Amino acid sequence: MPGCLKERPGFFIEMDTAPSPPHPFVEFRDVKFGYGARAILDGVSFAVPRGKVTALMGASGGGKTTVLRLIGGQQKAQRGEVLFDGSDVGGLDAGALYAARRRMGMLFQFGALFTDMSVFDNVAFPLREHTQLSEALVRDVVLMKLDAVGLRGARDLMPSEVSGGMARRVALARAIALDPDLVMYDEPFAGLDPISLGTAARLIRQLNDALGLTSIIVSHDLEETFRIADHVIILANGGIAAQGTPAEVRESADPLVHQFVNALPDGPVHFHYPGVSIEDDFGNVEGGRS
Repeated sequence: MPGCLKERPGFFIEMDTAPSPPHPFVEFRDVKFGYGARAILDGVSFAVPRGKVTALMGASGGGKTTVLRLIGGQQKAQRGEVLFDGSDVGGLDAGALYAARRRMGMLFQFGALFTDMSVFDNVAFPLREHTQLSEALVRDVVLMKLDAVGLRGARDLMPSEVSGGMARRVALARAIALDPDLVMYDEPFAGLDPISLGTAARLIRQLNDALGLTSIIVSHDLEETFRIADHVIILANGGIAAQGTPAEVRESADPLVHQFVNALPDGPVHFHYPGVSIEDDFGNVEGGRS
């Protein structure tokens, strides 16, 4: 029985203990980051569960893409810790940072494919850049990754010859080429038609589960993201407005979260940009212009 004491012949008593749960794969501890006097993240703390799909959501300018940059070491926290598999990214030297990045895959907004390379060469690029694999092995890995996203037959096409949805799938194959532990998606559904969007979302969920990945999705597409996410974090005003399962976030009583998940035009995030009153701009309507 876990936690009980068992006497052993000899000189000691052994205690049975249940295995401790694994630490979060990514964790922010009291992180502060800003540009100049503008604080983007102010004392933010959260954990990304290992092996799960976590969605980062919130209004534009709330710090979602900044979180991805901090995880990847492109930016350093001005206070606090950004932990990747237990190591503080901000404290890593160049060699350790590059080693950590090899365990990360990134799908950029709109794919960011190399336009002068074929589909095959785009997926092969990280393998040729970061490994010593022979071209025969590179070919096999590339075709396996393209097959996983349904595009093995498109290997010889150029980015200009594929649709937006196909380009996003090529970018996904490239993001998983090095078999990363963490994959980060920056707006993976932006600009996709409903069929391509559904396909991309299904692939993210299936690849996460089949490959044992940890996934972080930055997205504004509420319905599709909530459908595939295990955990949702809503960023707002430099902090976390809500987090939990999609169902828990939908039921949040926070006014900003309510406005966000229900797509309301007005609320804590105002429709009108702050400015002088209409009276000050147009003068007294009844008395006419002065």
